[in-house]
Amino acid sequence: MPLATLSWLLALCIALLVGLGALEYARLRRHRASIPIRVHVNGTRGKSSVVRLVAAALRAHGVRTYAKTTGSLPRLIGPDGSELPVFRTGLTNVIEQVRILGLAARDGAEALVLECMALQPPLQSLCELRIVRSTHGVITNAWPDHLDVMGPTRRDVAAALLGTCPVRATLFTGERDFPELFAAACADRGSRLVCVGPEQAAAVSEAELARFAYLEHRENVALALAVSAELGVPREVALSGMLAAEPDVGALREWQVDFFGRRIVFVNGFAANDPVATERVWKLALERHPDCSARIMVINCRQDRSDRSRQLGLALPGWPRADHYFLIGNGTHALARSAVRAGLPPAALVPLEGEPASGVFEELMAAAAGDGLIVGAGNIAGRGFELIRAFRARARLSGPEDRAA
Repeated sequence: MPLATLSWLLALCIALLVGLGALEYARLRRHRASIPIRVHVNGTRGKSSVVRLVAAALRAHGVRTYAKTTGSLPRLIGPDGSELPVFRTGLTNVIEQVRILGLAARDGAEALVLECMALQPPLQSLCELRIVRSTHGVITNAWPDHLDVMGPTRRDVAAALLGTCPVRATLFTGERDFPELFAAACADRGSRLVCVGPEQAAAVSEAELARFAYLEHRENVALALAVSAELGVPREVALSGMLAAEPDVGALREWQVDFFGRRIVFVNGFAANDPVATERVWKLALERHPDCSARIMVINCRQDRSDRSRQLGLALPGWPRADHYFLIGNGTHALARSAVRAGLPPAALVPLEGEPASGVFEELMAAAAGDGLIVGAGNIAGRGFELIRAFRARARLSGPEDRAA
């Protein structure tokens, strides 16, 4: 084929691809413009919870709302609160957000609440600036996680998360450190910054938290209430919607199991997989159950999250001591090595890598002499889900946390 003909065909193909891309982007802009309320939620922890809470508040106020979480299990939440799994044929791709936005627009959504699904800093910016263009941005917090991608420091994590700061809109955050970073990002993009701090969190009473059928964090509720108020939802209406909402599968729940006359309390903290969140869950569980004679942490490790395992191992010796640390999943050696080097007694570690969930359950029951407290941590995938199912299936119905199961 002559070179001139080949060049002409190549130019034609490029022009065709550019044209198709322009048409797709025009359709995205049209879909986006048809949804007047777009809330984009980012942060280290609590993203899925805040998405669900804000969407529930809007639904209770009569706003036709779609929501999507990418937390423990990706879910599309419809205007009636029903949920569908988000199926992926290949690797996770942020273009998924375009598909969800289009679906919501075609069904007449008045609001869309999306959890940011990007980790790489450039992709976080792309999701906000090219896809969502949110009317209200949310950054829950900036804690040390995924440091290999967003780190190496907490400040770097905060800067990466600020890639989803909206343009000429409003950004809400519960992060209390790095105020200058948040202020600079909002100034750069012409947005208003709303910090939801200790005072607003304290306004969420213990009585209100006790009405949730699971252990919701005060900061998540305060942040969701602030966003809801900005969107015109009265506080009581917002709370009523939040209380009726289905929590994420990784939500902080506890179940009580009667095991041959012994009371075993299991706390699902598997989704709190960075050191800051895990320490909070561990201390909360100890505070709620000071009478338990045995205190056990079961840590589900992942081979592809060795950095996270090492961070958790280094932090463990500085927390109130557990009687046993059960290490399950795969890649447990990274956590064990760092924990021992940081000062944790090797005898406290119980390696159960590769053990099936049924075997892990039996080992836990044997170690929980008398009334025992067992707290799950690390990662929820794999053995984490299996253990949750094992405890949930055996739980006795006594309190609101149990009934929520």
